[in-house]
Amino acid sequence: MVFEKLQGIIVEELGVEKEEVTLEAHINDDLGADSLDAVELVMAIEEEFDVEVSDEKAQEFKTVGQIVQFIEGLK
Repeated sequence: MVFEKLQGIIVEELGVEKEEVTLEAHINDDLGADSLDAVELVMAIEEEFDVEVSDEKAQEFKTVGQIVQFIEGLK
């Protein structure tokens, strides 16, 4: 459930194909996010999941799977 929601957010924010968004996908290298994209992505995640992500934590996110683990760890 978390992954599917996150996948939708990433497709919308980064303009990538749904198939490209896997747990192993690297946010910068595979999905092409730059630093501005990453900030907007974190903001969208915070809004969708009603969570707060610190700047330090956001910088640790390298893969989609890491974001899913973070969100699931808060629930």
